[in-house]
Amino acid sequence: MLHTARRMLTAPALAVVIGAGLLVAPQAANAASVAATVDVVGTLRIRTAPSLAAPIVGAVHDEQRVAVECATRGTEVRGSQRTTDVWDRLGTDRYISHAYVRPLGTIASCAAIRAQAQPVKVHPAPVQAAAAGAAKATAVKYTVGRIRSSDGRVNVRAGVSLTSPVRGTLANGARVNLVCGVVGARVKGTVRTTTQWNRLSNGLYVSHAYVVTPTLHLCPGAPRPVQSTPALTPEQFIARSVSGAQRGWRDYGVPPSVTIAQAILESGWGRSDLSVADRNFFGIKCFNGNHGPLASGCHTYQTQECTKAGKCFVTTASFRTYASQANSYRDHGYFLRVNSRYKPAFKYTRSANKFIWTVWKAGYATDPNYYTKITGIMSRWGLYRYDTWK
Repeated sequence: MLHTARRMLTAPALAVVIGAGLLVAPQAANAASVAATVDVVGTLRIRTAPSLAAPIVGAVHDEQRVAVECATRGTEVRGSQRTTDVWDRLGTDRYISHAYVRPLGTIASCAAIRAQAQPVKVHPAPVQAAAAGAAKATAVKYTVGRIRSSDGRVNVRAGVSLTSPVRGTLANGARVNLVCGVVGARVKGTVRTTTQWNRLSNGLYVSHAYVVTPTLHLCPGAPRPVQSTPALTPEQFIARSVSGAQRGWRDYGVPPSVTIAQAILESGWGRSDLSVADRNFFGIKCFNGNHGPLASGCHTYQTQECTKAGKCFVTTASFRTYASQANSYRDHGYFLRVNSRYKPAFKYTRSANKFIWTVWKAGYATDPNYYTKITGIMSRWGLYRYDTWK
């Protein structure tokens, strides 16, 4: 249970300077929890480590008072209060992003408390490290690696998440100077599938899934890899999808084969950030803070949108969160059913191909090959057998 009582500091404390990328601590002997208020639409996940890829162990709701023990660095998050890579520790293996927190006092650095040290400086925020210039970067010891990508240019990001801001790209074969590794979002790349991200000598990050390199050490202060459930095989993912998809058919009339195929394509077999963190397998958004009757809340991310002409741009969007995979699948059916633009598709609730063709033509996806991809998945994996009217 979270402690909600406010405990005052027994001696003057130095501030956690979030914007400057500097964490400073009070004298270790006098460190105490700091009361803070959560500012989030819906609920904010509590995780075992300061990473969006870490397991969820609870949640706090909007305007809930919490007691913060100290602050540390992890995945960068864009929240209601700020965009930051600082995470607040509520207790052992319990962290929430500082992006959604209004502290009522100053917060100590976890690293400084552990070290029983006077005020110390930790690694600057990645965006500031990049601005420091090449002169500083040359002073950092690094290991040389090479980019290997059959997927085009590889993004260089400000944090270790697929929702972190993109600061540049690297071509296949590019040389990279790597300092250390850190745990972040799982990525399936050309070289491997992994949760490791590599910190570059300029403070930015690239997924280890696209890098050929000798062994790297864990970044100082970075959380150890968290033991998690192995990724599902395609057969396992489909088996877990059937119940929710067929419930969606019974409740709203969306063919189960369509629902499962869309989940496969849009969540990458359940490996996307949205599906792992929020159990959102279809990228359904919140609108004006409304998440509908089947979702549990909303989560704001930085994302990339593309027009039908293929022009892409960076923006922010609020996505629905769910208590279960089945609820996400049911909400997919509800979303299509209540949106008037998709009404013509429900003439074909017993014809999966005609249904998804009509949904796509109504503007569900801007990908010109979306219909072909979905029907290809349905055919390849035999998903038509789950259409329960047969």
